[in-house]
Amino acid sequence: MSLITATWGRFAAPERRTIGVACGAHVLHDGYTDLLYVLLPIWQAQFGLGYAEIGLLRALFTGSMAGFQVPAAALAERIGGPLVLGLGTALVGLGFLLAGMSGGFIMLTVALVVAGIGASVQHPIAANLVAQAFSGRRSRGALAGYNFSGDLGKMAFPLATVGLVAVMPWRSATMVLGLVALAAAAAILAVRGLPGRTETPVAASSDDDATPTTPNGHGFSLLLGIAMIDSATRMGFLTFLPFLLQMKGADLPTIGLALTLVFTGGAAGKLICGWLGARLGVVKAVFLTEALTAAGIVALLPLPLFAGLLVLPLIGVALNGTSSVLYGTVPELVAPERRQRAFSIFYTGGIGAGALSPVLYGLAGDMIDVPVMMMLIAAVVLVTLPLTWALRPALRQIAAP
Repeated sequence: MSLITATWGRFAAPERRTIGVACGAHVLHDGYTDLLYVLLPIWQAQFGLGYAEIGLLRALFTGSMAGFQVPAAALAERIGGPLVLGLGTALVGLGFLLAGMSGGFIMLTVALVVAGIGASVQHPIAANLVAQAFSGRRSRGALAGYNFSGDLGKMAFPLATVGLVAVMPWRSATMVLGLVALAAAAAILAVRGLPGRTETPVAASSDDDATPTTPNGHGFSLLLGIAMIDSATRMGFLTFLPFLLQMKGADLPTIGLALTLVFTGGAAGKLICGWLGARLGVVKAVFLTEALTAAGIVALLPLPLFAGLLVLPLIGVALNGTSSVLYGTVPELVAPERRQRAFSIFYTGGIGAGALSPVLYGLAGDMIDVPVMMMLIAAVVLVTLPLTWALRPALRQIAAP
């Protein structure tokens, strides 16, 4: 705690405002994205939905969130990132209010599309705000902290939703969540001095490294490809981990514990690997995390249940940690005036690949058993290694004086 306080104290006031708003928005938006896992079974029972309809609800939210990131970034370039971030957060609140008032499946789909459009603004805009406020090498550490903050929301908001549903009807609980998001939107819009507001620009520190003035399109494309494979690996592994654990004799509470262990390791991994990326460099850090991800998945397969549970936090560190290294590299490959658009493309590709991979691996799982499919996931993640090696010239170009 003292380390966090000391680090916070070294930030200038505009930097503290920026990282506070960006991390707060990340906590909120990621939390609302994952609390849907709590509400979906309730909606299934309330409206008599089939599994296909439940899957469609999730796909509509995720698809809206992924598909509107580029338009959100384009709008932010015209009217300012902080304004779009606040308005998007308000749309999330409106979507949950509509969900609480839903009388059937159709209105529920409309509500989730509205909420998904609102959620689309957070990743590209908040990440860009952090990259603007913390230039040079400092942006990598700041983006790692921002990346980590989303995992706090993933852990806190589903638990809070369970608590709300325990003491009030689900409709009231959902509307409370909507009001919380509206209050957060008002708080974001009230903050002054964020990057993108002309009245109080954030000054760069004198010891910051120079940022690139021209975009490196080839390097960014390679980085995007690595991120898509990494995201597809993460979502594929998490989707089918419960089935692997069932084969080892796990019951439902044990599966819940296992997922918590992975997510806890993943939250730590985002901080640890962001630090590793700054110390070791992008290539070495990605080689390390992706190789450990593949090795961890393979090592998990023959282990008995209890030993497997012990390994899961370590897998989580590597599985989630790569993303901090990759996100922190975006500002180094893209000119400042194009970063917001680049972040939107980057997150769209990652979220889209993560949404598609369970379907593709599921099709493979219908033809082969789960352990063999996990071997396939471990093999595919190693494709990132030659792509990372090919990224070296672009990174050397950045490092050149």
